[in-house]
Amino acid sequence: MIVKNEEEVLARCLSGTKDIFDEIIIVDTGSADHTREIAERFADTVAEFCWRDDFSAARNYSFSLAHTDYIMWMDADDVIAPEDRAALIRLKSELDGETDIYMLPYRAAPDEDGISPLVYYRERIIRRKSGLSWTGAVHETLPLAGKIAYRDAAVTHKKPPERSTAFRNLFLYAKQFAHGTMPDERQKFYFARELKDNGLYDTAASVYEAFLCGDGWTENKICACRDLADCYKRLHKRQKRLSALFRSFEYAPPRAEICCDIGECCFEEGDLDGAVFWYKLALNEKPDARSGAFVMPDYSGFIPCLWLCVCFDRLGKRDKAEYYNEQAGKIRPHDKSYLYNKHYFENLKPKVKDDE
Repeated sequence: MIVKNEEEVLARCLSGTKDIFDEIIIVDTGSADHTREIAERFADTVAEFCWRDDFSAARNYSFSLAHTDYIMWMDADDVIAPEDRAALIRLKSELDGETDIYMLPYRAAPDEDGISPLVYYRERIIRRKSGLSWTGAVHETLPLAGKIAYRDAAVTHKKPPERSTAFRNLFLYAKQFAHGTMPDERQKFYFARELKDNGLYDTAASVYEAFLCGDGWTENKICACRDLADCYKRLHKRQKRLSALFRSFEYAPPRAEICCDIGECCFEEGDLDGAVFWYKLALNEKPDARSGAFVMPDYSGFIPCLWLCVCFDRLGKRDKAEYYNEQAGKIRPHDKSYLYNKHYFENLKPKVKDDE
């Protein structure tokens, strides 16, 4: 792990790793709080690394301190859920000494309905002798090389809601550019995302357009199309928004998230039949996180069901509307929109008099 000023979450993370790992290595990059003291309670090695605005350099240093055959990395605001802890211990006994990378699911913290709003796979356990190194000063990654295997022991991200890293990564990118380091295709994509996340939609759109003209990874291009469409939505450029969404079909069959976005466009234009078509198509999509895509399960279940309910209600097809609302409720029984609709439909039903 590499850490800096993580006193709020570090103990939570490390207390859940007891008896899983043979050694725990924490590299501190300049904490000014009690991070180091907390790390020393759990870790076999706590080392210092002089921060130089390069996440991959810090991660490579942390890997250099490892002695075990396999290395697993985590961030301080990650946790291992009980069910994943058991799966990880099983996986540990199955490490074969030949697989170079084990890809594990990375998921956002589940909500009150037990659903993780975002799931994707990351290179999580690395064979030390593979010699793989982290690259990228921001949004660092390990190249997918050698023998790769997928397993289901997930790491869960539980970032504190009040924590913000606004403009931090943009500053790091700006510093790289100032020193003449130009982004590769992957870094163009993530630079555009940082611009978008910080509300710089016009500039982000320009970078996304440039990225889509290059030879970047297909999954990043599909995601870039959707992000670009969102930029144009915020810039009130409807036709460009739609063009960006349809452009994603150049790279793969329609994804559920894209279908829902097109359905939203149709709904906003009053094209209810068109919206129904796209939301139904979203329901038929079966996302595969192992593709490397950022998978948001709601877009192939809850969201299209909820909007099909609204569309059919406006089309005067109440039975279908109520059916899709109930389907949404099976997925998210505590959702306020589902409960509101349920109450709405109950009030539409004729009241039975006592003497009847």
